[in-house]
Amino acid sequence: MDAYNVAFRVPNLVRDLFAEGAMSSAFVPTFTRHLTKDGKASAWRLGNNVVNGLILITGTLVVLGVVFADPLIGLFADAYRDVPGKFELTVFLTRLMLPFLIFVSLAAAFMGMLNSLHRFFIPALSPAMFNVVMIICALVLVPLMPAVGLPAIAAVAIGALLGGIAQLALQWPALRREGFKYRPILDWRNDSLRRVLMLMGPGTLGLAATQINVFVNTVLATGQGTGAVSWLNYAFRLMYLPIGLFGVSIATATLPAIARHWAKNDEGATRRSVADGLSLMLMLNVPATVGLMVLAAPIVRLIFERSAFTPADTAATAAALQFYAIGLIGYSIVRITSPVFYALGKSRTPVLVSVTTVLINAILNLWLVQVMGYRGLALGTSVAALFNATLLMFLLSRQLDGIEGPRVAGTMIRIVIASALMGVTAMTVDSFVGTWLPGSGLVVQIVRLTTTIGAALGVLSVAAYALRIREFHNGVALVTRRFRSGPR
Repeated sequence: MDAYNVAFRVPNLVRDLFAEGAMSSAFVPTFTRHLTKDGKASAWRLGNNVVNGLILITGTLVVLGVVFADPLIGLFADAYRDVPGKFELTVFLTRLMLPFLIFVSLAAAFMGMLNSLHRFFIPALSPAMFNVVMIICALVLVPLMPAVGLPAIAAVAIGALLGGIAQLALQWPALRREGFKYRPILDWRNDSLRRVLMLMGPGTLGLAATQINVFVNTVLATGQGTGAVSWLNYAFRLMYLPIGLFGVSIATATLPAIARHWAKNDEGATRRSVADGLSLMLMLNVPATVGLMVLAAPIVRLIFERSAFTPADTAATAAALQFYAIGLIGYSIVRITSPVFYALGKSRTPVLVSVTTVLINAILNLWLVQVMGYRGLALGTSVAALFNATLLMFLLSRQLDGIEGPRVAGTMIRIVIASALMGVTAMTVDSFVGTWLPGSGLVVQIVRLTTTIGAALGVLSVAAYALRIREFHNGVALVTRRFRSGPR
């Protein structure tokens, strides 16, 4: 699993920076501007140019990655050579998964076009297809791998590759229904394409801080012994779940609106959209932060602890999760604020902030890993994320002559109070049900955790109602739509 996590980090890092990040910051505002001012035909021409440009660029990166996989892995996981076969396995898995980058980059472009057309359900569902395909491959292919001379973990790598294809395939019919027709055209002289490509460089750097910091963590964790890379990866995935469910959804819905308002020179509406997005994000992710910190151990135990995943692994992963959760709000704020600068045509600002954040994170982690081991890597990344978010909010407020700060701050204070009450309830109920319903069986753990979460959410709801947190009702509506709505 350590080998898989390092191998997947290579295409996943490029995906997060080059594909999804750059698509949000560079492509969506430009595509939205074409829709608003010139109509669909012009937007489709831009879409075809971007799609073909992505195929060419990512295809080149994949070929280079496959050829130079050995020295590439040697740069940041050379410690794996100390374990017989571990380095070679990592190189093999890297080469196997690199084509994932092509498919997921195109899926990100499709997602940007659909979101600009106010189609959110299918793009939001497509990442789930990645998980579904990986699960199926793990269940079906793992037993078959030895028969064809491959390690069992190769089944998961194949699942990642097929999952990228599934993300692309799910969105294609919806995009076709909107009128998109693929054309093999690539006009490098097209002004809009050149604008997108020029913004993608700064856009990549502007959104790079979190992902580069996680990448640095992976590099440093390879020297912390067997299991450290996997513990951090499990913890980061659990922490990132609320961002995937809520943070990305809010950012995805907010950015096209901001781009439209700014294209119409409506600064007041732009400020309101930013403030609404931040307030709603806080309502969803502040309680998620408290919940993950308080219930880290029972959550990790329920999801992972069985077979080769021992109680020691649970304790190690839960510790990393608690430190990662500290930065959850920071990660979410960056998802909203950083792309806004590109929609406003101010690409240098998030780039400079991102570079500064990466440097701060590297310094923190080099120090904290010596003091706290792998846990220090999670803490350093969280501190850097909070710094990144705070500086971006400050600079965005100056750029827009305010982002309704008093309203956002008032909302934040009330959410923190409600979340604190929720956290105390979670700790109390978890301790009580642990005594009332002892045991380590799966059903027992599910009952204990659902009882605790149910009680905590009940207190959060009452507190939010008493404190008149308008965003709570909006958040409930968003979550309800997320799980109950279907495609238009």
